[in-house]
Amino acid sequence: MCDVLTKLLQDEGYRCQTARTGEEGIEKLCQEFFDLVLLDLMMPGIGGMKTLEKIHKADASIPVVILTAYASIESAVQATRAGAFDFLAKPFKNEELLLVVKNGLQKRALQLENEQLRRTLREQTSFENIVGKNERMQQVFDLIMQVAPRRSTILIQGESGTGKELVAKAIHHRSPRADRPFVAVNSGTIPSELLESELFGHVKGAFTGATNAKKGLFEVADGGTVFLDEVGTIPFETQARLLRVIQEREFRRVGGIENIKVDVRIIAATNSDLRKGVEEGRFREDLYYRLNVITIPLPPLRERKMDIPLLADFFVRRYSRENGRELCTLMPETLKVLLEHDWPGNVRELENAIERAVVLAPGNQITPDLFPREVLESEGSMHDHWGLLQGGASLKDLVADFERNLILSALEKTDGNQKKAAHLLRLKATTLNEKLKRLKIRIGKRNEDSSK
Repeated sequence: MCDVLTKLLQDEGYRCQTARTGEEGIEKLCQEFFDLVLLDLMMPGIGGMKTLEKIHKADASIPVVILTAYASIESAVQATRAGAFDFLAKPFKNEELLLVVKNGLQKRALQLENEQLRRTLREQTSFENIVGKNERMQQVFDLIMQVAPRRSTILIQGESGTGKELVAKAIHHRSPRADRPFVAVNSGTIPSELLESELFGHVKGAFTGATNAKKGLFEVADGGTVFLDEVGTIPFETQARLLRVIQEREFRRVGGIENIKVDVRIIAATNSDLRKGVEEGRFREDLYYRLNVITIPLPPLRERKMDIPLLADFFVRRYSRENGRELCTLMPETLKVLLEHDWPGNVRELENAIERAVVLAPGNQITPDLFPREVLESEGSMHDHWGLLQGGASLKDLVADFERNLILSALEKTDGNQKKAAHLLRLKATTLNEKLKRLKIRIGKRNEDSSK
């Protein structure tokens, strides 16, 4: 039967492998990738039903077609309940078997396609709004990839507007909790007297105005992720209840006596120094250590200015599309202004400025006069590091030239010492060396000696 089926399937263009026992088949299945299994119920060794069970333990998604000469409703039902894709009684017609194989392979292909689409969608959802080629941002992306599948509590540190919630969403969407709720809470915007009710809910009559029982956000997020933004502003007395949720995975509603179990992952964010808060008695030390299991630091935009052209282009495209406009273009002199500003409001400030410019632009060219006065007043602070502007250039050329001038400036300040220049630019020495080669920056013999 193995030889006959192999000949039949190979003539149809399929690649096949055979196994004479269930044990041999399981071994091959664990060593290679297969799209479909034809399985006889009556075999030496462990037999077909036991083999089917082991197949699904190895790969639950693989279609298995059962073959048997002992056709009965009972065996068909048993095999189907055990996860078989289809059931054929011997003797069968070749056309019948080929149709079942074709249907099984189509199912397998659809499963793999859906899996790939879900994976792609998650990746796009996770990083579509986080833009950056800066080395420190690449480290952030690496951290997201590492911590997302775990359950550990995360603390994201960064100035206001650096994208802390975007990072939290990226972690959630790449985690096993992606299909469950992501609930964001900004404790800095909720009055302290209402915060506990918002987080933990309340029972009817718990306080004046509590006319009905209410679920808290921790209950709403059960199975998913709670993002606590500006966690440093949580009142001291509420911090004890938050600590209990982290440690015991349970809490009580305000005014209630029943312990409510929840399974949530907590991602906290702060733009303040929590360690200083502990020293000043404003933040619980035990909660600090519970939150600070894994820290993700986000650099301010002024420390990754090479990402400004990428971010600006991203926001121009987004807001041109959202406002139903023809794609706007950033003029070279505009990009120069954006690079010279320190952006105290970070990425959020840049995004708002770009949206304003896209909306106000009379044509499809974005010129400096479309930006707020505080942005324009920064002009000149980076004049010595900028070239290639008078005649215009592509975004790629502008970024490369800006990068080249920063590196040359760093080398000049360190008298050509690559190690010191790398430290000044917050790059690894090997990364700087790669950039020197890519940008074709040559260092003189004296400078090469000084960098050793």
